[in-house]
Amino acid sequence: MDNSKHHDIDKDSPSRSILKAISWRLIASGSTFIISFTIFTQTTETAFKEIIGAVSLITAVDIVAKLILYYFHERMWTNIVWGKYWRRQAARRRVKRINKLRKKHNENS
Repeated sequence: MDNSKHHDIDKDSPSRSILKAISWRLIASGSTFIISFTIFTQTTETAFKEIIGAVSLITAVDIVAKLILYYFHERMWTNIVWGKYWRRQAARRRVKRINKLRKKHNENS
């Protein structure tokens, strides 16, 4: 596909991408914390304070690493045109199909 005809596409700004990354990390890392906490408390005899420390460390590393990875992943995808026009293209195909059916119906009438 020729990307030159899509030069006027609105893309997400870098600040929007970082806010999306942060909001997702809050959700995803919260679930990591809960899952890790549950596993540690169910499978070890470790003291509660030590479990909280270990789970907090896992969550902190998870937040930083995946925030950075998600941001670059988001920035890469914001520059890919493929798939951004699916609805418009699907609508055009639908209209063409309807027009063919109408034409065929009119010829048979």
